[in-house]
Amino acid sequence: MLKPAALGGLFIGVLSALPIVGAANCCCCLWIVSGGALAAYVAGQNQPASVTPGEGALLGATAGLIGALLWVPIAIALDMLMAPVQQSIIASILTNARDMPPEARQALEGLMQPASSFRYLVGFIFQFVAGAIFGAIGGVLAAMFFRKDVPPALGGAHVPPIPLSPPPVPMRPSVAEPPVGIDPVDDAPPAPPAEPPGQD
Repeated sequence: MLKPAALGGLFIGVLSALPIVGAANCCCCLWIVSGGALAAYVAGQNQPASVTPGEGALLGATAGLIGALLWVPIAIALDMLMAPVQQSIIASILTNARDMPPEARQALEGLMQPASSFRYLVGFIFQFVAGAIFGAIGGVLAAMFFRKDVPPALGGAHVPPIPLSPPPVPMRPSVAEPPVGIDPVDDAPPAPPAEPPGQD
């Protein structure tokens, strides 16, 4: 169960840390729910029985917590790589836009400053709490959607229905046959003798 949760956590941590792609978490924590669902799906593929909703919730929550732990180093590394490019783009904007309002100029100048540790702390707390809640939701949804019907003999809980037997065919009454060795013609009563003609 740990490998599927780690895979889902890696999915959450990487996609949530990307500069533009990570903004999809604003839409119902899309990447966190997807990562929890991925963990439950992979776990269900590695075992014959279906993942129960409880197991899916546990897998999704674990994936969300792992994703929060992975988000911090990935976000720091990406910020360090993207900082020179971001600063050059903002500097060119500030140079060319001379009629920019002072408020917008101050906001852009603030983006040129390196990210503080407070930003990473707030992001980690959000990823931790949201990962535990929405990751569990994604795991439950995947467990219910990808449920497999496995009989109890193979470790599942699915009991196939008992097939209905066809209705009995009505039997026709059989005609009693005479015992073996007896001719039914010999057992018939003898016919009365014919009277000679002319005798009344």
